[in-house]
Amino acid sequence: MCNIHLHSTSAVLCGLTTEKQFDILEGRSLTIPCHYEPQYASYVKYWCRGKMREFCTSLTRTDDPHTSNAAVDKVSIVDDPVQLVFTVVMNDLKEDDSGWYMCGMEVGGLWSADVSAYTYISVIHGMLVNSPLIGEEGSSVKAECLYSKRFRESEKKWCRKDDLGSCVSTGSERSREDTSVSISDDRTGAFSVTLKKLQMNDTGWYWCSAGQEKKFVHLLVTSRPTTASVTSPPPPSQDDAHQSVTGELWSMHSHILGALLVCFSVMFLVGLAILARRLWIMQKQVPVLRHIKEVKARLTERPTDDGDLQNAAVVFINRECPDVHMY
Repeated sequence: MCNIHLHSTSAVLCGLTTEKQFDILEGRSLTIPCHYEPQYASYVKYWCRGKMREFCTSLTRTDDPHTSNAAVDKVSIVDDPVQLVFTVVMNDLKEDDSGWYMCGMEVGGLWSADVSAYTYISVIHGMLVNSPLIGEEGSSVKAECLYSKRFRESEKKWCRKDDLGSCVSTGSERSREDTSVSISDDRTGAFSVTLKKLQMNDTGWYWCSAGQEKKFVHLLVTSRPTTASVTSPPPPSQDDAHQSVTGELWSMHSHILGALLVCFSVMFLVGLAILARRLWIMQKQVPVLRHIKEVKARLTERPTDDGDLQNAAVVFINRECPDVHMY
C-alpha cells in the first residue's frame, strides 16, 4: 500500500510501496520490505508505528547506526539502494504488537511531505496451517501446522473430523509413524503431518491441534491419470520387406495381365463374328455360282451364228436370288 502525494515536479507519484497486511504467529519474527523509486535512493528511511505521520512513533531509522542489527534488536532497518528497497525486521512479536505501521522517507522542504506507505500487522496467538491439501492417489501429502510460542510444550494432534479414533499425537517422543501417517514436532513453532499411500476415500476434513487450539484442513485426493500404453510394431525384417515388395509387384502385374486378357478376348470374339459372317455370305453364293457355270456350259455347247442376233442370250444374275433368268 502506498500514499499518493504531490511531488515538487507536480507529478502524481506512488514512490513507496509495501504489503497491505501481515499475519504472523506470536513469538516469531517478521520481515517487511519497503520498495521505493530510484530518485529516493539517497533519502533517509524510517519505520514507525501509527497511521498518521504527525502521530507515528519512530521505531528505527537508517541514519541511526544502533538500529541495524536484525539478530539482536527488537526492530532493525537496512537500506539497499541498488535493489531500491529498505527492509525492516521485527523479532519476537507479541499480540500487543498488532496494529498499523508505516514505511517512510524524509523528503524535506517546506512544501514537500514525506513519502510513506502503510501496512497492518496482525500477531496471532494460536495456529496457522497450509490448506487445502491436494494429493494424487497412491502418493503422499504433507501438512504444516504452525503454532505460537506458548504451545511449544503442548501435545500436538492430527485427527479426521468426527472420527476421534483416527487421531495420532506426538506423545513424549515428539513423533510417531505408521504405514498411513507420520507426525513430527520440532518444538520451535511447527509440527508436520505426512499422509501416505493416499486413497480416494481419504478426501475430507481433518484438523491439527496444539493444546486447546485447533485448525481445520481440507484434503482432496485426485485420481491417478491413466495413460494407455501404445506399443509400436517392430520394424519389418528384410524377408518381410522383400515379400511385401514382391506382393505389390505381383498385384500390379495381375491387374495388367487381367486387362490384356480382356482385350484379347474381345478381339477374338470380334474376329470370330467377322469370319462367321463371311462364311455365311460365301455359303449363300455357292448355289448361284454353280448354276452360272452350268448355264455357261450349255451356251458353249450350242453352235451360234455371229450374225444371228436372235440366238443371243443375256444372263441377269441376282445375288440375292438363286434363280437365273435367260431372255
